Amino acid sequence: MPHSHAETALLPHTLEHSRTRPVHWLATATAMAAVIAAAGLVQPATGTPATGTTASAGEPPAKGPQATAPDPAGATYPLDCKGAPQTVTAGAQGDLDGDGRPETVAAVRCDAGSGTPPHALYVLTQDRTEAARPRVVATLLDTARRQTVTDLTVRDGLVTATLVGYSSPDVPRYSPDTKQLAKWRWRDGKFRQELTDSAAGSV
Repeated sequence: MPHSHAETALLPHTLEHSRTRPVHWLATATAMAAVIAAAGLVQPATGTPATGTTASAGEPPAKGPQATAPDPAGATYPLDCKGAPQTVTAGAQGDLDGDGRPETVAAVRCDAGSGTPPHALYVLTQDRTEAARPRVVATLLDTARRQTVTDLTVRDGLVTATLVGYSSPDVPRYSPDTKQLAKWRWRDGKFRQELTDSAAGSV
């Protein structure tokens, strides 16, 4: 954060009389000391470089800004909502393929206005060009599975989500009765999924 500049203190007028008096010199010295003290208050602490300073000779240059993850709000998703809008309900970011640039995992569903439409889970990436838009490069979960995504996280290249769903078509849509912990990891050129089933019952 840039520091504020100290305001310059007004020095007493020393030319009002043709002869300089000791009291004028004393007032001048006092005012100068106040300016120097005020300037010292806004300097960075010892050992902390000021913002915007250049590296000294022999020191490595400072790294540039880190790459930002794709914004899920700026992507177009392959989700047919029959004219209803799409909504992103959750997102998580992290480097999934080890290339040093973060991806975004987005949980998306149709905004039906009522009920709980199923989720789709997409992986987004973004090209290095400044004007590039986020784009979908993988689908981890399709709406045909009729599951709801909760607790979406990305950590150490692993995508983890809880999938809530239904054991049969006879189960009411307002009362899901299955829960699975799903994990995806990029390996051998594709995302591989692991599922941990939980006991059926009201969720």
